[in-house]
Amino acid sequence: MGKASKVKTEVIEVRDLNDVIQVLKDVADMKYFALSSQKGHFLRFSESFADFFRLVTFSEIRHPLVSNDYPAIVYLVVTTEQGFVGDLNTKVVVRAIQEKEKNPSAMFVTIGRRGVAKLEQFGHQSMKSFVDLEDSKHYELALKVKDYLIDQILAGKIGKVSVVYPWPKEFGVIKPRLVRLMPCEHVLRKKVELLESVDRVIEESDPLDMIGYMANLWLTSRLHEIFYDTALAAASAQTQQLDNSSTKMKKEVQMVKLKYRKAKRSDIDKSLREVFSAKMMANAKA
Repeated sequence: MGKASKVKTEVIEVRDLNDVIQVLKDVADMKYFALSSQKGHFLRFSESFADFFRLVTFSEIRHPLVSNDYPAIVYLVVTTEQGFVGDLNTKVVVRAIQEKEKNPSAMFVTIGRRGVAKLEQFGHQSMKSFVDLEDSKHYELALKVKDYLIDQILAGKIGKVSVVYPWPKEFGVIKPRLVRLMPCEHVLRKKVELLESVDRVIEESDPLDMIGYMANLWLTSRLHEIFYDTALAAASAQTQQLDNSSTKMKKEVQMVKLKYRKAKRSDIDKSLREVFSAKMMANAKA
């Protein structure tokens, strides 16, 4: 049964490939829900960070990390190195380019090799790129990016920094999101407006140094959260992409099985015809 044998091999290959896709989808599902369960850490930090502003009011203190007039604008473009994420990176890069069109002199700082490659495809270059995107090193990466941005701001080379990244609004819904990072006056002033100040506070350090440190700490935490959200978005995109692939592969398995049954019947009919013809020839000779 030559023809059916060949098709049977195809059935086994397609079925095995579908099993692999299903395993990858299950892994992506578990990764997403494991990451989403840890999101509360960032909320707890934000609440603790806000509590500090009950003690001291910084509204009259000027610091380049909080307020500056430097003209240079930077868009931090965050992409993922994960596979099976569809056009997730493309959407982020396109959104960043759209923002740059509003400020033609703006520059890009890119997170991820694929982000650099996508920008180059659209004819744009990055003034700086960071390519170490391992999930276990999000905090270390946040520190590197934070140090670079703060050095550039304190040197007067950068004035404003905004980030474009894939935001996992909810499971299955991912949007490229634009968020202002620096200067962080909007964050500090908002917290000051919402919280009541304590009348008597002993300030052992210079308020200017304190506000610089707090802005530094806030930026590190925000970048860490954004990289975490990017990993979460990648896991969600992988789940969607692999789920679509799994659905297509299941249909392919059914089609190949049907093809196998037809080939098997064809081989049986061929064998019967050959036997019948041979018997007829033998009877004719007799």
